[in-house]
Amino acid sequence: MKVNALSKKGLPRRRYAALTTRSAAALAATLAFGACAPTFAQDSDDFRSGGHRGDHGGGDRDVKVMIISMFGPEGQVWLDRLGPWKAIKVPGLSPDYPEVHCNRQDICVLTTGMGHTNAAASLMALTFSDKFNLRRTYFMIAGIAGIDPNQGTVGSAAWAKYLVDFGIQWELDAREKPDSWPSGFTGINTKSPTEKPPLDYRTEAFALNAKLADTAFALSQNVVLADSPEAQAARAKFSYAPANQVPKVIQCDTLAGDTWWSGKYIGERARDWTRLLTDNKGTYCTTQQEDNATYEALKRAASTGRVDLNRVAALRSGSDFDRPYEGQTAGDNLLNYQAQGGFAPAIENLYRAGNPLVQDIVAHWSEWRYGVPTR
Repeated sequence: MKVNALSKKGLPRRRYAALTTRSAAALAATLAFGACAPTFAQDSDDFRSGGHRGDHGGGDRDVKVMIISMFGPEGQVWLDRLGPWKAIKVPGLSPDYPEVHCNRQDICVLTTGMGHTNAAASLMALTFSDKFNLRRTYFMIAGIAGIDPNQGTVGSAAWAKYLVDFGIQWELDAREKPDSWPSGFTGINTKSPTEKPPLDYRTEAFALNAKLADTAFALSQNVVLADSPEAQAARAKFSYAPANQVPKVIQCDTLAGDTWWSGKYIGERARDWTRLLTDNKGTYCTTQQEDNATYEALKRAASTGRVDLNRVAALRSGSDFDRPYEGQTAGDNLLNYQAQGGFAPAIENLYRAGNPLVQDIVAHWSEWRYGVPTR
């Protein structure tokens, strides 16, 4: 398995930076006891040859659900469960992941490559391709993330209503910050860290369809999530809940930025920044790299009528804590994140928490076709 070198923040956030043999083995073991997936009959000649029974012929393939993963294992957990698949090459996708995989239920899996740049480029390539009809497609971002121990624990799976960009800020080295500042961060063109900045970039914060987020949560909230002995040992070092509790499906919001970080004070800034940019409506809980870039690309496509922004959901599962437990240093938490044992459960729990929504959409398409159903 090829391992990419990564920076540090959203990837704890992809905290896959070095997927060791041990991690790979753990992932395989976790997947082995995963929830049973729907099975398909032997794929037909029609499907193997690319036939499609949707409303549009040719290359204009209908898609009911597009699962957006960022790197190999995030996509593989779906590919291992929901096949058989047809691989469709799309010009402009990541050279590492040049194909979209679609099955007979009109569920597709896209892997973008990691980080803001890859996510935006791949989504633009997908949505402006002539190979798919995405006008009624539900997009589900499904990736691993760092997690705030005050909101969840390693293995927890969180549905977001707000996407907030942590990277669009001014920053001073903490050793040179004003004494009155709690950290070195402040909004661009502001005079203090508590002042809401003018949202000049227009990508700083996005509100997702709350009805879709609530429906996704309702469908998955009672799912039993995967765990590991290493993750249990890591969370036991915290003296408070929910950090030291078993993983659950939760609702809280996600923060994007390409710099990996670790620490109490940056974590407090993440909470404050989320509240500030969402007018106290959002609650920070996971940190990753791509989601604002992904959404902006979808927004550009929506401006041309190619996608529906009311059909975007974001699921992030905690692969490691974003700050240390009492007595641990921030550096140790960062440099030894793999020891937390959250990678394999987090990958598995993307499937366990996300699949109820995916299957409900395709099984009850007459209800979902024209928008999120009221139940």
